[in-house]
Amino acid sequence: MKPLTVRRLGVVAYADGLELQRLLVEERKADRVPDTLLLLQHPHVLTVGVKQDGRQHILATPDRLSSLGVDVVETGRGGDVTYHGPGQLVGYPILDLNPDRRDVHKYVRDLEEVMIRVCADYGLAAGRIKDLSGAWIEDEKIGAIGVRISRWITSHGFAFNVTTDVNFFNLIVPCGIADRGVTSLSARLGRAVAMAEVEDRIVAHLSSVFDRSVSQDRSAV
Repeated sequence: MKPLTVRRLGVVAYADGLELQRLLVEERKADRVPDTLLLLQHPHVLTVGVKQDGRQHILATPDRLSSLGVDVVETGRGGDVTYHGPGQLVGYPILDLNPDRRDVHKYVRDLEEVMIRVCADYGLAAGRIKDLSGAWIEDEKIGAIGVRISRWITSHGFAFNVTTDVNFFNLIVPCGIADRGVTSLSARLGRAVAMAEVEDRIVAHLSSVFDRSVSQDRSAV
């Protein structure tokens, strides 16, 4: 069983999160660090993936985004445009998929499985929608996925809506999907949910799905 170091970082600026991932990917390629899971939240930001029409799916004007304190950042992950903000748990697994997990499709399905199992812990029946990534409750997305894999080392990852203000998703066409909604754990449960509690559930299920042995690292960025 491979080791997995979990770092719970609190609120991290998106650019700082990108830089930390870049450094960890290089360290992982050189086998100087073990597999690592970063858990954090970002300030309000729209991130645009590598799809060519991502920016076309931003509905709000630059002035509107500025008034709300929402930045726009281009990033190297797959996928379209999405929103990150307070109350959303972002997970960045830096994993070496060599030698036995070299399957991008399976990797995405496994990340979905982690979020689906977390929902089940709260009595919510989440699942998948054919040809769409992420974790869904009925026709509303509760967890998004956008990954990057370089020499089978992963980065970027998933965003799970815990107490997220889903009104911010009205600024965009989330992931380029116009006919589906977005939800959160707290909205579905009708109550607040502690972020640390959800982090615990994510760690437990990710370590199980990926067959990793967990250690905690509480150092800051």
